[in-house]
Amino acid sequence: MNPGAIDVANRLHRPPGATPNIETQLASGELILGFAVPAGPWTKRSRYLKIRDRESYEFAIASAAVALHLENNIVREARIALGGVATTPWRAREAEAALKGKPLDEEAAARAAEAAFSGAKTTEHNAYKIPLGKQTLVRALLESGRMEI
Repeated sequence: MNPGAIDVANRLHRPPGATPNIETQLASGELILGFAVPAGPWTKRSRYLKIRDRESYEFAIASAAVALHLENNIVREARIALGGVATTPWRAREAEAALKGKPLDEEAAARAAEAAFSGAKTTEHNAYKIPLGKQTLVRALLESGRMEI
């Protein structure tokens, strides 16, 4: 690994706090030149879903990245990351755990979405993002499950 590389443990994204204009740990002039995604059985069935207000807008108001290892429709392993619904993206490990060992169906996907957002806190202006984020995750999971590999 490049000595200057930022790994997950170092947290690329910063919470806004007193400096909402500084979003990452990158110093002025630093660039991300690449990233490594570890290979595994879950990498064969993956989906990124980005929900936008308008087609012309580049940023997501909700997004879900899902990678699944399924055997006979049973979730052996899941990787889930959510974005757009909070100040920083996050890996939804609670949702991953809720799916493991279960058949992938709408009910399991909904339980995973509930787990992913169980600790979510809203303000008056962003409360819509929780149901939107849940719907986005359910859709991404089900679409991933239907992929032919």
